[in-house]
Amino acid sequence: MAAKYQAGPFRRVINRAVMALAARGAGPDGMYILETIGRRSGRARRNPVRIIEFDGERWLVSPYGEVGWVHNVRARDVVLLRRGNDEQRVWAEAVHGERAGHVLHHYVKKAPVTTPYFDASPRSAPGVFTAEAHRHPVFLLHGWSETP
Repeated sequence: MAAKYQAGPFRRVINRAVMALAARGAGPDGMYILETIGRRSGRARRNPVRIIEFDGERWLVSPYGEVGWVHNVRARDVVLLRRGNDEQRVWAEAVHGERAGHVLHHYVKKAPVTTPYFDASPRSAPGVFTAEAHRHPVFLLHGWSETP
């Protein structure tokens, strides 16, 4: 059975460290600071996320399930992503079913630290990920511009 995500004190310290690295353009490949607008507060909310490239497109995945930023993206689907000097304002389109399963399969291979939050493993067939795609929101990012 997949682990449930808990944002305890240790996780908050790690998230801050990862965001500090991403703000400098360092840290793990594809790590960005996601800025959403709080659906209730109206204030900017920032979270570290990993953007992956798959099938020539960029994807935002929530390996931890229905966390706060997912609700904010669904409420207002234009988000800001930052890494160092790169800043992207993009539209996040929710994707479901088989397509989401293939993205999740690729995601777990790129970010194996998230494996405990899935019932499937990196060695599982994409169809196994499709079966649990409803628990791990997947968003296709539109409007990404290449920066020089």
